[in-house]
Amino acid sequence: MKILVTGGTGFIGRHLIRELHNRDHEVTALARNPDEADFPEGVERTMGDVTALASIESAFENQDAVVNLVALSPLFKPPRGATHMSVHLGGTQNIVQAAEEHGVGKIVQMSALGASPTGPTEYIRAKGQAEELVKNSDLRWTIFRPSVVFGDGSEFLSFTKKLTPPYLAPLPGGGKTRFQPIWIGDLVPMLADGVDEFHDGEIYELGGPEVLTLADVAKLVRQAEGQPVTVVPVPMALAGAGLKIGGAIPGVPMGGDQYRSLRFDNTVRENEVAVFGVEPDSLTTLAEYLGVEAMRNDR
Repeated sequence: MKILVTGGTGFIGRHLIRELHNRDHEVTALARNPDEADFPEGVERTMGDVTALASIESAFENQDAVVNLVALSPLFKPPRGATHMSVHLGGTQNIVQAAEEHGVGKIVQMSALGASPTGPTEYIRAKGQAEELVKNSDLRWTIFRPSVVFGDGSEFLSFTKKLTPPYLAPLPGGGKTRFQPIWIGDLVPMLADGVDEFHDGEIYELGGPEVLTLADVAKLVRQAEGQPVTVVPVPMALAGAGLKIGGAIPGVPMGGDQYRSLRFDNTVRENEVAVFGVEPDSLTTLAEYLGVEAMRNDR
């Protein structure tokens, strides 16, 4: 199968392209700077920006499927000149249009837990509206809604480190926001399966083997680095005011939308990993990935 992966040089894209290539698919990576990634020999590269239709349209010629991974992080403020609406909604609109015009049969759409056209953050609203575009298109489709994804180079772990310095870590609401982190090595085979017709018309919520609070994650991250940390609760209202002010200051990585994202949990209603022949208990925990379990066992 000929598969185009938009956002191919991103954290998830790099891993997915290797997985698809290992399954003998003919893979093309589309990105603004496709030469920056280390892909296996045989993977094609093409340059384009999904917010500019003319720059990506030719890449869809003769493709059987497209996997849309282009995304801005919900954890950090978008870079200057970009918005969640322009990238997640506008980009998806251009991808769908190009795919339809070139006879691409299938789109696999990376969405987010809680995606809703009327959600509480711009990120969630953009993801929800993008889902509607995909579902109303002429393409066959599969939509994935994973919880936060961790692994080498993941933004979730770098976000946690920025938010939680060692020793004393002031966290909004005491870090009670709940996540269900899933390891990139567990997620990618499921995404690769998504190109199959068996998964057409399905929306899958995927999470890891355990639910952790932000405070739990912070402690694990610091423990892995041999640094103690004590969580100091910061009232949500106070944290919100600070982040809203910070959001207006250039260089500050978080703002009001990121504060609002910490007000609701990022966990699945039903973990649908079993659809892909995987039992939740067999998935890699964050502690295992960080080597914290090994550290505990050595004591």
